[in-house]
Amino acid sequence: METEQKTGLILTGGGARAAYQAGVLDAIGAILDDGGRPRGRSPFDIICGTSAGALNATALACRADNFEEGVHKLLQVWQDISAEQVYRADMVGIMRSGARWLSLLAFGWLLRKWQAAPPNSLLDNTPLCGLLHRILDLPRLDRALASGHLHALAVTASSYTMGHHVTFYQSAREVLPWVRTQRLALADQIGVEHLLASSAIPFIFPAVPLYLDGRLEYCGDGSMRQLAPISPAIHLGADRLLVVGAGRANEAPPGPPSTHYPSLAQIAGHALSSIFFDSLAADVERANRINQTLSMMSARERARMPLRPLKMLVIAPSERLEEIAARHAHSLPRPVRMMLAAVGAMESRGAALASYLLFERSFTRELVDLGRRDTFARRHEVQAFFA
Repeated sequence: METEQKTGLILTGGGARAAYQAGVLDAIGAILDDGGRPRGRSPFDIICGTSAGALNATALACRADNFEEGVHKLLQVWQDISAEQVYRADMVGIMRSGARWLSLLAFGWLLRKWQAAPPNSLLDNTPLCGLLHRILDLPRLDRALASGHLHALAVTASSYTMGHHVTFYQSAREVLPWVRTQRLALADQIGVEHLLASSAIPFIFPAVPLYLDGRLEYCGDGSMRQLAPISPAIHLGADRLLVVGAGRANEAPPGPPSTHYPSLAQIAGHALSSIFFDSLAADVERANRINQTLSMMSARERARMPLRPLKMLVIAPSERLEEIAARHAHSLPRPVRMMLAAVGAMESRGAALASYLLFERSFTRELVDLGRRDTFARRHEVQAFFA
């Protein structure tokens, strides 16, 4: 029977906001190095990711035998990224997807019958497939699992076809799949198609067809209907969890409330923030309540419970990322700016929507730096977590 404690890493979604995670991981590596940790093997046995966090998680898992190399690869990507590496940002690409999509929304009753192949999303993320093939080394992931450098990797997606939340996992040893209300787990060989599905932000990127138990289903962003974001790591055997978010939890609204009717971008940004961050905040709060309840029980009472205490550290941005995005929105390619301006995303109150699409180095580098600062500011908590 396994008794060794396992450390899990959970990387959440948020589009371009996930650059923050690279800064956090870089600072964690530096803190552990200062504490005398041998370089090489990853400090995380179980890595779970959702949406853009799934891309970071898989890139890191592929290099579980060399944590420093994995973090360096993430930094290379996020510090030199551009929108063109993630989605079609040229005028032709925008006209083929975004402009046609918005036209169908506005004049669908007129245009639908002449539209033989209507666009499936606001943006065409075909370039992302090439980027993933360049940064991932999936055969190396298999070797990391076989050699014991990694216990498990999990990524999540949501099925538009059946309406449930799916966790795909690949593990070193057999782990029985779990089924809960509206969510299930499937052991699978994780590939680029799983990551494209997990990161397909609703309406913005197209759904991806995946086979689930032999049935073809169209899947989108894993943050949708994700009722328990930390659950997969626990099912895979984690005893302690480091959770890296991409948005501030339970934050107060900025300044006095606006009396203007919200723009489409403002409503969309609010909806995406709810999808990406609310479930995580609720799940962390639930885990803390369970820990508190278990701490008040005797050892004998705890032994009869199916629950176990969970050591957890949550690191999230100390600043509002939409405010940072508002300063950098001008760095987006002109066709993207024109499209976003049409829905109000280039205004400060609609900057939350722009922040998910701001795959530009001026923005992502500031997020990487913020991730480093936030983590170094909590150096003692990080050291205590890994003690």
